[in-house]
Amino acid sequence: EVQLQASGGGLVQPGGSLRLSCTASGFTLDRYAIGWFRQAPGKEREEISCFYSTNSSSVYAESVNGRFTMSRDVAKSMVTVFLHMNGLKTEDTGDDYCAVDTSGTYSSVSGGYYYTCRYGMDFWGKGTQVTVSS
Repeated sequence: EVQLQASGGGLVQPGGSLRLSCTASGFTLDRYAIGWFRQAPGKEREEISCFYSTNSSSVYAESVNGRFTMSRDVAKSMVTVFLHMNGLKTEDTGDDYCAVDTSGTYSSVSGGYYYTCRYGMDFWGKGTQVTVSS
């Protein structure tokens, strides 16, 4: 059973920092993409960042690039992905969710599967609220 548990949200002043954590288990730990998504009030959910297990790289939305970074810890059958959020702005306010792509998308070019946060994620954790306000 795939499980994701997000935590670390809170209230912070503009310019402050938070670290979100997402602990995930129940899937193959060398083939997945795990991402953070934000649901801001009155807006559609957007992808903030994505970590690719296949090459251990991360990508970020333009709105957070340079301020947010992801890191990862792997222990036995569990992976914890952190989102380090610095220089927080009021527009970073929202409910943040972590989600994982474990099934992948088949590529006829490579003949294999690739994992991404771009398409439908397979499993979602509960959100953690981030409020940036003075």
